[in-house]
Amino acid sequence: MRLVGYSDRLSVAPGESIQFMVSSEHAAFDAEIVHLIHGDPNPDGPGFKERVIESSVSGTYPGKVQPIRTGSYGIVDATPWLDCVGGFTLSAWIFATTPLKGTQALISRWDEGLRLGFALILDEVGALALRVGDGVGEGTVSTGAPLYGHQWYRVGAALDQTSGQVTLTQEPLHRWPMDVSRATVEKSSGCMFAPAADAPLLIGALGTGDGHPTAFFNGKIDGLLILDHAMKQKELRKFDPESATTAGIVARWDLSIGIDSSRLVDTGPNGLHGRVVGSPTRAVTGHNWSGDESNHLQAPGEYGAIHFHDDDLDDANWEQSFAWTLPAEAPSGVYAARISAGGDIDHLPFIVRPSRGTATAKVAYLFSTFTYLAYSDEHVPVEPVELFPFVDMSLHIEEYGYIARNQLNSLYDVHSDGSGVCYASWKRPMVNMRPSAYFRIYGSPERLGTDLYLVDWMETKGIAFDAIADEQIHEEGAELLSRYNVLVTGCHPEYWTAPMMAALDAYIAQGGRVMYLGGNGFYWVTGVNPERPHLIEIRRWRGTETWEAKPGEYHLSTTGELGGLWRNRNREPQKLLGVGFTSQGNDYSRPYRLLPDCRNSRAAFIMEGIEDESIGDFPSLMLRHGAAGYEIDRADLILGTPRHALVLATAGGFSDSYQHAIEEVLSTDGQQGGSIDSEVRADIVYFEGPNGGAVFSVGSIAWLGALSYNGNNNNVSRMTENVLRRFMADEPIVARSAT
Repeated sequence: MRLVGYSDRLSVAPGESIQFMVSSEHAAFDAEIVHLIHGDPNPDGPGFKERVIESSVSGTYPGKVQPIRTGSYGIVDATPWLDCVGGFTLSAWIFATTPLKGTQALISRWDEGLRLGFALILDEVGALALRVGDGVGEGTVSTGAPLYGHQWYRVGAALDQTSGQVTLTQEPLHRWPMDVSRATVEKSSGCMFAPAADAPLLIGALGTGDGHPTAFFNGKIDGLLILDHAMKQKELRKFDPESATTAGIVARWDLSIGIDSSRLVDTGPNGLHGRVVGSPTRAVTGHNWSGDESNHLQAPGEYGAIHFHDDDLDDANWEQSFAWTLPAEAPSGVYAARISAGGDIDHLPFIVRPSRGTATAKVAYLFSTFTYLAYSDEHVPVEPVELFPFVDMSLHIEEYGYIARNQLNSLYDVHSDGSGVCYASWKRPMVNMRPSAYFRIYGSPERLGTDLYLVDWMETKGIAFDAIADEQIHEEGAELLSRYNVLVTGCHPEYWTAPMMAALDAYIAQGGRVMYLGGNGFYWVTGVNPERPHLIEIRRWRGTETWEAKPGEYHLSTTGELGGLWRNRNREPQKLLGVGFTSQGNDYSRPYRLLPDCRNSRAAFIMEGIEDESIGDFPSLMLRHGAAGYEIDRADLILGTPRHALVLATAGGFSDSYQHAIEEVLSTDGQQGGSIDSEVRADIVYFEGPNGGAVFSVGSIAWLGALSYNGNNNNVSRMTENVLRRFMADEPIVARSAT
């Protein structure tokens, strides 16, 4: 992509400012603010719609290329305590995940330009090595014995400055006979050592002198210690870092402290505290994890490790290209900064919420920004392709190329070492969070594009709404929701935090009305980093997933709470919304078949003007045909669907591409496909709540894709409008016995 950018936030209020960072291969680019109405260019629908907004942004800006630099590491600022001019000993536990990937630094204080300092590394063959330099010469000593991947080793390095001797040792935690990865060497470096006195000390990376480290380590580091003298070979081999006294200790970092932060805490006598950069994974098991406790808050001493990756990214740290201070009267909605140059166009979307503490409409439309963030820059492999009849790998070639070249990841991807990506940041280009982006697996829009279907529909129907985002509910809770008669979700509100779940629970209890117009919602436990709120976190386990957290690593580092599915924490979506995730598929959607409950007098307002026996049995902008599909939810009394809920319609008869959700399958038996399993279905559910409230859920991501068929004149559109207009009304909704 020759023109790409991002904003410093996903939502903004009138009177506030939003910044835009742009990388351009063009000498200059144009920018303006647009109001997004409909993103899908499919000619079978309303087509792409946007309105240019008069703003101070409109103009031409100088272009510059801004690089993406991935990789995480720890950093301790330069201090004379780290000079160790008489020699030193380094000791750590390491768990390398890609030891054969090339040079990877474990701990370094090195200036590449001056060839000065030291660096303890894994060399090109995956063996422990120490590099030293004095600005004139340079020498490296290696054990020559490659480490095995995914195995703990205690590694040590000692440099005697007087003799120039280097001692290295690598001892596996579990010692087995004939283990060729176990090694100790003592050899002259052939070079004197001089400290890189102006350089910081780096953990998990190699200093270059220009502020942009390299040689990032893939794996865990634990129990890092520096002594101000060189141990002898015998001493080093038998050294127990846990029993070391303060004598001679320069620094001793306890990585189990500050797990919920970016801090590196030195418990040694000099207080050489540092910080991590790039958001490496914390709350991971250390070399001494016993397996008796799986929560790092309960056994912090067993979680003294950090997992570094060469493709971690917290903040791209681009320079600001332009900013927009919203006028006080800016209407709520979905906007974008549209940038263009030489035929290249990009949209940088954001939500404009109402002024803080106010509401301008009776309807709050929730845009699932945490879900957008979770999927941003996904590159999940589509294999085998024949299982995806609508797959289109020709879509967004430039975007996917940009993702690959810059090692960008979504929460659905794995790092280069195969471990799951559990953090996602919006301070980076999110090239598939665009109004016209298509999900190549299905050949239809991504989440934002699908949610814009409803924006266009409400504008066409003359229904005013306030746009709100996940982060607002997380921050402001039920107080925010209490200003609205009805909360409407988009197609995929999948990633919810504990404060959000509590807010929704309180809103419904207080008489709020909810229209859940999607599928696979309220699913993954999500955390927001309190120190860096642009960062969200998940830990996948025992769900329908693309990776799974390692044993002992199910708790979030940011909040300490148990990750995974909300249903495993007594918050089954059925309890609040009436339906919960049951299946996902890769091919056709299906229509709903009306059930006897739809004739109950309590549902009369929902069914007004609908005489058909099926709902959504016509062409759709998602998966070609039908209103139920992609990812679907069902009602289930055992899982908490209220006993008085009406199941108005159900969609079944899916193909075996739709498999029963893995969290409900105890063993494989060949009976879980949509053609066989009655649990593979989408249900439309309605029920009244306390204090005049109510809930309406459709259990399908594909629902919104059917709204615009026949110029919005169809039964999906009619049912949605019937419910929304009743839920908007001030009169309470009271449950009455059927007549």
